[in-house]
Amino acid sequence: MLKIGIILGSTRPNRNGEQVARWVLDIASRRTDAEFELLDLRDHPLPHLDEPMPPSLGQYQNEHTRQWADKIASFDGFVIVTPEYNHGIPGVLKNALDFLYAEWNNKAVGFVSYGGVGGVRAVEHLRAVAAELQMADVRQQVALSMITEFENFSVFKPGEYNLPALDTMLDQVIAWSAALAPLRMASAAAA
Repeated sequence: MLKIGIILGSTRPNRNGEQVARWVLDIASRRTDAEFELLDLRDHPLPHLDEPMPPSLGQYQNEHTRQWADKIASFDGFVIVTPEYNHGIPGVLKNALDFLYAEWNNKAVGFVSYGGVGGVRAVEHLRAVAAELQMADVRQQVALSMITEFENFSVFKPGEYNLPALDTMLDQVIAWSAALAPLRMASAAAA
C-alpha cells in the first residue's frame, strides 16, 4: 500500500492551513488505494538549515535532520498544503524542503494552496523547488480562495465544487507514486 504524506506547510498562530489539511486528510482517508498521514511542520521543528554539508551528500550531522529524513523517507508521495506569503511559500516550508535531498527524490507531489488568489503563486514557487528535488509534481492542484472558501477569512468552508479537483489531484499523486516505485527501489538498492 502506498503511503502519502500530507504536509501542512504553515506554523503560524491561528493558521488557516490546519483546517485545510484536515479537510484533505478527511477526503483522502476515504480512499482505499493509499494510506495518508498528516505531517504538521509544528511537530517537526527544524532550525534554520544548520547542516555543515549539502543535503545532496546525505551526511546529516544533527539528530533533528536524521529524524526528519527518516520520516520523509517513509513516504511514497506527498500532498503539500500551503498558504501564499508574498507571492511565495512560507519560509518554514522552504526550510523543511531544503534540509533533505535523496529522501524527496522520485516521489510524486501534489498541491493544495490557499490565499487571496488561491495560493497559485506559492504553487508555482513549489513546482520549481520540487523539480530541483527530483520530485514529480502533478498537474492538478486545488486552489482555495480566501474570499470564497473562508468565512470571515478564518473559518474554512469549502464548496463541494472543490472535490473533483481534490480527487483528481489525489488520483494523480497515487498513480505517479506507484509509477516511480521502481526508481525509488533502484536508488535504495544502490545506496
